[in-house]
Amino acid sequence: MSRAELPRPDERPLIALVDRAHRALQADMVRRAHADGHTEVKMAHNSVFGTLHAEGARAAEMATRAGITRQSMGEVIRDMVGLDLLEMREDPNDGRAKVVTYSEHGLEVAGDGFGYLIQLERRFAAEFGPEEYAVARDVLARVAAVLDRYATETTEANTEADAAGADAAGAGG
Repeated sequence: MSRAELPRPDERPLIALVDRAHRALQADMVRRAHADGHTEVKMAHNSVFGTLHAEGARAAEMATRAGITRQSMGEVIRDMVGLDLLEMREDPNDGRAKVVTYSEHGLEVAGDGFGYLIQLERRFAAEFGPEEYAVARDVLARVAAVLDRYATETTEANTEADAAGADAAGAGG
C-alpha cells in the first residue's frame, strides 16, 4: 500500500510567510534591545512587551492576547520580575488578583523598544514605498479580521448544531 501524497500549494503558504516575518521581527527586537544595552531581554519576553499596557494588566488577560497559556505567561512574568523589568501589585478592584506593571527599568526598556518599532515602521515605508507598505499593513489587518469572522461563524454554526442535536435527542426520549 502506498502512502497518499499531501496536497501542496503552488507557492509558499501565507501562514509560512507571516510566521517567518513574525519570527524575524521578534528576533530583531531582541537584537536591538541587546544593542541598546538591555542584555537581559529574551525572546520569550516579547509576549509581555506585546501585551502589557502602560497602566498594567492581569496575567490571564495578557496570556489570552498573546495566545499562550496562563502558566506560560506566568513563567515569563516571574522571570521578568526577577530581572526588574516588571512588578506585581494587588488589583485595586479585586484584592485576590494581581496586576502586572512595568518597573522603572522596564518602562525604560519598553520605551526603547517602542521607539525602535517607530523607526522600523519608517524604514519599512522607505524600503517599500509608503503606499505599498500601507497596502501590506492593510491586507494583513484584513486577513486577521476575515479569520476572526470565520472563527465566529464556525463557533456559531457548531453551537447551533449542538443545540439542534440536543433538541432531537430530547424529542426522541
